[in-house]
Order: sequence, then structure tokens, then C-alpha cells
Amino acid sequence: MAKPGGNTIKVWDPLIRIFHWSLVFFFFLSYFTEDDWITVHSYAGYIVGILIAFRLIWGLIGTRYARFTDFITGPRKAIEYVKQVLTGKAKRYIGHNPAGAAMIVLLLVSLSLTVVSGIALFATDGQGPLADSFFATWSDELLEEIHELLANLTLLLVIGHIAGVLLGSLIHRENLIRAMITGEKKR
Repeated sequence: MAKPGGNTIKVWDPLIRIFHWSLVFFFFLSYFTEDDWITVHSYAGYIVGILIAFRLIWGLIGTRYARFTDFITGPRKAIEYVKQVLTGKAKRYIGHNPAGAAMIVLLLVSLSLTVVSGIALFATDGQGPLADSFFATWSDELLEEIHELLANLTLLLVIGHIAGVLLGSLIHRENLIRAMITGEKKR
């Protein structure tokens, strides 16, 4: 929704912005409390899982730019967009660009797998919602390695996401971080 006569357009609704910054907070809270504060770590991980569930639902029924149908494309378009960035001819998108959309999918998958592997790891101690599942019979060492690998992969994706946001801000001369705070972008 654009302001009449204004130079900005409302892109990111309040729920998307709250989701985004909450996910940032709880992912890092969980990441940095992994061994010493396991209770904080696990609760933060559960909240990440709830946030992902919310995002999946909001991606189906949310506002225009939040819906997956608005921005998810195939890998070919994401690769083509990256090539356009490298040649300095990247098209500007009001919502997510194809590379950003691919990153969102990768982050959601990686975060989901990290959460599930953490819950499965708890199951090996007879705890959590999967305590009575087949995960309870798995090796806790194996699950811990899988969980840590996925958490570190997610961190690498987050770094890539930040780099893409900074690059996109430079290329299109707009502050994409501010846009995720205010919800507004240039027309």
C-alpha cells in the first residue's frame, strides 16, 4: 500500500517484520547457548520452530509480498538473477528477488531440519515431543553431530543472506535493512 503522493510503498507487513527479527534473535540465542544453558537453548529452538510454522502458514495466507506465490521461483531464475547481479544488470524487485527467494527457502529448510534434529536429540534422553518416537533409539552422538552441522550450515546461510542484503542495498541504492524495520521500500 502506497502513501498517496509518497515515494515509498508498504511491502513488509508488521507480522513479517516481527517474525524476521524474532527469528534472528531466537536463532542466535539458541546458537550461542548450545552447551552451557541447555534449557535456554532448547526453549529458543522450540520458539524458532513455532516461528517457522507461522511463516509457512503466513506464506500461504498472508499479505501480497509475504505469500510464497509472490516470490518463489525455480533455481533457473535465481541463477539468472545472480548472473545479472554480476554483470550489473539486475532488475530491482519490490518484494524478494529470485536469489533472495531461494535463500528464504534454504533458510526455512535448514532451520526446520536444525529444529527437528534438536528435538530428536532430546528424544535420545527420553525428553521432548519425540521421546516415544523412533528417534529415541538413535545414537545421541550421531544426532548431536547432525544438529551441530545443520546449525552451522544455517549460520553460513545467514551470513550469505546478510551479504546478499548488503549487496542488494548497494546495487539498488536502497537500505533493505531499514525496509525490514519500517516495512517500506522506495517505489
